[in-house]
Amino acid sequence: MLTIGDIHLPIPVMLSPMAGVSDLPFRLITRSFGSTLAFTEMIDINAISQKDRRTTHMLSSSPDDRPLGVQLLGNSVSQIPVAVERLSAHACDLIDFNAACPSPKVTRKGKGAALMKDPKQLRDILSALVRLSPVPVAVKIRAGWDADSVNARDVALHAQDAGISALFIHGRTKVQGYSGAVDYGIIGKVKEALDIPVIASGDNLSLERVRRMFAETGCDGVAIARGVLGNPWILRDVMSFFRDGTVPPKPDVAERVAVMKRHLELCIEHWGGNRGVGIFHKFFIWYTRGLPGLRPLRDRAFRTGTKEGLLEVIDELAQRLPGNGGPSAHARRTLVDPFASNCVD
Repeated sequence: MLTIGDIHLPIPVMLSPMAGVSDLPFRLITRSFGSTLAFTEMIDINAISQKDRRTTHMLSSSPDDRPLGVQLLGNSVSQIPVAVERLSAHACDLIDFNAACPSPKVTRKGKGAALMKDPKQLRDILSALVRLSPVPVAVKIRAGWDADSVNARDVALHAQDAGISALFIHGRTKVQGYSGAVDYGIIGKVKEALDIPVIASGDNLSLERVRRMFAETGCDGVAIARGVLGNPWILRDVMSFFRDGTVPPKPDVAERVAVMKRHLELCIEHWGGNRGVGIFHKFFIWYTRGLPGLRPLRDRAFRTGTKEGLLEVIDELAQRLPGNGGPSAHARRTLVDPFASNCVD
């Protein structure tokens, strides 16, 4: 079990926040596959302080969407009091402060991964958050700014001194972005140095990768991001494996189509008709990624602006997809991989 403040996760795997992705419909879909702790999209503290309408909508939740973490972005202690006060009006079980985003439009403002350059400034911001927040506070960092300044251990110790309840670490530098190799070694060093839970992220794209992350870093938990896009079944696989060592069958055509339709419905309920359809377009691409011969269907999906049009495309998709069939498709699988002897219970 992973404990962060008063949040208790029987299986220490959760959903990472993703900008432009982690809205309420997406979170509800992933929760139906076993995700326990999930996060809002990254939200700028200034937007919360100014009661920005779009930000307020991003913070919307539901009773089925708990426990919920809110990820904040900022670079100043002075921003914290108003932001915490405004955030108290929304569902929130954990605040995660972002010191990891590598986007140039974020870092050139001294936010996100730019704070890796100034551990003391980050510590002061976190201290203010911890002092004022009614819920636990965590921080997400990277391995460092670049290959010549890998300082995650030092940054993590400053963050722990601020009183945070957990630390998330992506095993790449800011300069790497999301390319190149994840540094399992630096994650392991951070874990060894801290007394609080360390949750690791970076290339957790499959159950095998999740197990490797646990085995090579000794981390307390794992956060999954891109591996869920179009494949919420990865969460079901991970949860099932850590419960009893087996993996459910791959989704058949009917299940894949049912999930797509449910996600579309949730998008429309949350965002409204036109906007909901537009937002679902990218999810359609992710759900159909890797399936052959579907370029014309994807083009049609993007051209349609109505719920009925998208449902028609999804139904045609169902007719084109081959069925899994056969007894092996419906049998639970026992996983064997090179890290079996190091499996975390």
